[in-house]
Amino acid sequence: MSYGREPSTGEQVGVSVALLVIDLLVVAWLWYRVGITGWADAYDQGNPPGAPKEARQGMWLLVGGAVVTGCGLLALRWRIPGLVQLVVLGAGAGFLAYLATLE
Repeated sequence: MSYGREPSTGEQVGVSVALLVIDLLVVAWLWYRVGITGWADAYDQGNPPGAPKEARQGMWLLVGGAVVTGCGLLALRWRIPGLVQLVVLGAGAGFLAYLATLE
């Protein structure tokens, strides 16, 4: 059963590039938030650090985004953008998971 035409490689690459730019901006924004929170933690010695919590929240945000967008695009047979989403957002989630372990 066919639901429509298969997207061309050119269309998939164009969508992949657009999503890559958006993904990198989101990962950079989350990394910046963790960095600023870590910087603020250095001046707040009496309380537990907040940077690991920010990193864990960002990690789960990226994992959810990777699953929803990556698997959704793969289900729609947009293989290249789906894989780009899974790889980029998954790598960003792994990076934030690493930052969450640092204290």
